[in-house]
Amino acid sequence: MSELSFVRTEMLPEKEPPAGERGVIKWMRTNLFSNWANSILTIVAIYVLYAALSHILPWFLNSIWRADTLTECREIRDALNNGEPSACFAVITERWSQLIFGFYPQHLYWRPIVSFVLLFVALAPVLYDTVPRKLFIFTAIYPFLMVWLIWGGSIWGLLMVIAGFGVGYLAFRALTAVSGLVAVIVAFVAPVIWWLYPSGLVGDALQSIIPIAIESVESRSLGGFTISVIIGISGIALSLPLGIVLALGRQSDMPFVKYMCIGFIEFIRGVPLITLLFTALLLLNYFLPKGTNFDVVIRVIIMVTLFAAAYMAETIRGGLAALPTGQYEAADSLGLDYWQAQRLIIMPQALKISIPSIVGIFIGLFKDTTLVIFIGISEMLGFTNLIRANTAWNGIYWELFIFVGLVFWICCFSMSRYSQWLERKLQTDHH
Repeated sequence: MSELSFVRTEMLPEKEPPAGERGVIKWMRTNLFSNWANSILTIVAIYVLYAALSHILPWFLNSIWRADTLTECREIRDALNNGEPSACFAVITERWSQLIFGFYPQHLYWRPIVSFVLLFVALAPVLYDTVPRKLFIFTAIYPFLMVWLIWGGSIWGLLMVIAGFGVGYLAFRALTAVSGLVAVIVAFVAPVIWWLYPSGLVGDALQSIIPIAIESVESRSLGGFTISVIIGISGIALSLPLGIVLALGRQSDMPFVKYMCIGFIEFIRGVPLITLLFTALLLLNYFLPKGTNFDVVIRVIIMVTLFAAAYMAETIRGGLAALPTGQYEAADSLGLDYWQAQRLIIMPQALKISIPSIVGIFIGLFKDTTLVIFIGISEMLGFTNLIRANTAWNGIYWELFIFVGLVFWICCFSMSRYSQWLERKLQTDHH
């Protein structure tokens, strides 16, 4: 055998890969031009994108933001842009208050603004576990405070509503020893009776003794983005607990409870939301005592909540069905009763599994608030019709619809991003 005449004692320095195998060129070759079919699709997509942007971008870049009428907007366009296509967003700057607040009195705009700011304070302990838990007290108070700020009137009416929950709690505590089911039923019925009959008389008496009130605003003055937030947030906050109760009721061993929940869920899911809204507008008062004045916004909130709760119940039932039976057996082995097992073991896991579907229902509910236009409540989309009906802005379309779409997209996208963050935070099955 011949001996080696040379053995290298040091490593050669590393060389960069070829230009076609790194960086942007590598990414384009892999994702855009990996084969002839993808190359053709990429070229067609680039052409379509260029054709669209070449028309849309000048329209946006030449936007006009200051004008009192559409005619004035077009005159400015002809003078400054030589007749080039231009968006007339002056309609937004000129009518933004109506799009946001509806017909709410201008000198009281501070009230919905304060309510909107306080909404984030109230949501903070619900959405983030790093916020002090003591803030939950404000979260519980906020719905009543928001109603008082938006609608105004006597503060005693607000306190009478809060007192109704106290009546229900006292009735539940008093009857728990007799029968749990009876206690739950009475806890729901007692506040309703209190709100329908004695609360108004007691509130009026207290107001005559100690008058504390702010200027009242009728529901017909509400509109724009404000009414969408009120209906959307109320529906979201109320439909989740009601959906949980319906999901558990559908799986109950008590036939009466089970079939009542099944009947409710299947009926609501089989009826369009617009039908329920017309029911809220026209029929709900027939089931109330004569002379009762039931606010139309409250009626809409009730129907929207019931509609979303039916879908929420099925989503949560799917999450419960996805849990392995070992979780139920583990709860039994720890000696937990039904409600303890649901609160500590079963329901947290079912809700975690159902987060994407739950947020999807929330997003759909918030977007469905635009349907109230059909029962005479002018939310943002409804106000676009009112603005275009004015001779000053007759003929304008895209600018208003783009603004409304952008507002809803920001809200819905924020909910989507939060749900994805929450899913990552709760992820426990790391591999």
